[in-house]
Amino acid sequence: MNFRQQIKSNLYGSIVWRVFIGVIGGLVTIIGTIFLFAPGPGLLVLLAGLGILATEFAWAANAIRKTKSIAQTTSEKFRIPLWVKYLLVAGGALFSIALLVILYA
Repeated sequence: MNFRQQIKSNLYGSIVWRVFIGVIGGLVTIIGTIFLFAPGPGLLVLLAGLGILATEFAWAANAIRKTKSIAQTTSEKFRIPLWVKYLLVAGGALFSIALLVILYA
């Protein structure tokens, strides 16, 4: 039994877990929204926040699916090569990890 399952095994633990995920995902999403207008990788951080929220909330998973569909349509329209897509995703992931390490160090 992993940590998440252990916490969610009772009603109060499940509620606390959803609140915890909601707060963390909401903060990351808000920071991403701020980064849209300030210098920083706003869209990547915003999507990371939605990804965190999507682990517990169906509306966030639907938003991720719509965003993925829009991104796929746009990349097909502009014929962006697959290696560029992978490079963008890997760069965004590395930046997000570095940002988390800096914030929590």
